[in-house]
Amino acid sequence: MGTRTLLKCTLILVSFITFSCNTNNDKGDAIPADLIPVFNLDTFGNPIPGNPKINAQLSISIDSETSFEGKIAIESRGSSSQNFPKKSYNFETRDANNQDVDVALLGLPEEEDWVLIGPYSDKTLIRNIFIYDLFREMGNYSSRSVLVELNLNDEHQGVYLLSEKLKRDNNRIDISKLNPDENSGEDLTGGYILQIDRDDEEKLNDSFTSNYQPPFAQRGQQVTFVYEEPGADEITDQQKNYIQNYIFGFEDALASQDFTDPVTGYLSYINVSSFIDFFLINELANNVDAYRLSTYITKDKNGKLNMGPVWDFNYSLGNVDYCSAGETNVWAYTFNERCGDHDQQVPFWWSRLLEDPAFVVQLKDRWSKLRNDEFSLNSLNLMIDNYSTLLKETGAAERNFMTWDILGTDVHPNNFVGETYDDEINYLKDWISDRLNWMDDAIDAL
Repeated sequence: MGTRTLLKCTLILVSFITFSCNTNNDKGDAIPADLIPVFNLDTFGNPIPGNPKINAQLSISIDSETSFEGKIAIESRGSSSQNFPKKSYNFETRDANNQDVDVALLGLPEEEDWVLIGPYSDKTLIRNIFIYDLFREMGNYSSRSVLVELNLNDEHQGVYLLSEKLKRDNNRIDISKLNPDENSGEDLTGGYILQIDRDDEEKLNDSFTSNYQPPFAQRGQQVTFVYEEPGADEITDQQKNYIQNYIFGFEDALASQDFTDPVTGYLSYINVSSFIDFFLINELANNVDAYRLSTYITKDKNGKLNMGPVWDFNYSLGNVDYCSAGETNVWAYTFNERCGDHDQQVPFWWSRLLEDPAFVVQLKDRWSKLRNDEFSLNSLNLMIDNYSTLLKETGAAERNFMTWDILGTDVHPNNFVGETYDDEINYLKDWISDRLNWMDDAIDAL
């Protein structure tokens, strides 16, 4: 692991101990390295719907000692993952009067909005936390996360990931809050959070589309930008116009003949380093959803566009059997060339950026630095070993697959089916080794 990250105050990860500078957790901030917290969730017999949230009671214990106990409101979450029997959830912490209240769960910075991700098709159980932690190792914000076990109405549900919901917050996406009365001048310039995602009917009033058709799109598909913050129920017309025009201006500059010009080209619109880090981690993972789904973009007040944070890597790192996403020797950004009929397509940005020699030089330099530190095979394997050892030695992995008897079973979209948990972990490590070797050559050839 990168030594500089061990000095960071926001989150330190050593042998899988999670800390935070926030000290509002009266049980203490550290989770013992050899223990996994247990979530006990009681919905009073009620099923958890997709919407709206229902009231429930949550207690969290570490080695049988209660770390948190209180009211929550919870709903199921996800798109394709909704088809799995193991569900994922959004929840809000509530006070005695059933009002939202900020809580420092497991030592993570105080907030009211949380996510419980239930890995199902990812039989390593760790792809998300691995990438989130790695992205922070690179010096970026990503959702702080903790491996936990979940009991729902006294029934064991297996291994879950407690994660921070991606939202504007001083301890999460740290950008300016944009209020409804900020509609002109400097106030209007930020902060915004957008997401490139599905263009389903529910989001018709929550989104806008690019003026540029994605390359190789076979059915006239469009790239959709969804308003995350301010959301559709808060964002004003002036704010919509501003962020739309900023995106359109960036795309026009990038598509122009003089796109590399430092004044009139794309450089005046984006923070290049954020685009490079976003590109490299998604390419490392050969993330099939990269650039086209769950893709977050932020813009702070008086700032440029930043890519990220990253989100949702269950369908990555060799775990996908379609569109060559399980292969180690293809670029994720060329998804459209292989699967131009899919509803969501990759915008033209990435292929165009790679036409700029200066961008490529900066990308190569960043790759070289990462390969000698955070992306070294030894560092990545150590991270994987820390997670998998914890899950095995606590018995959490075994209990997960007693509840969900899917080892040795092909669960969509598995590209590999291991007979044992160790098989899944070894496949992940071998896949990453092959991917690194291919990317070394492919990036050198750019």
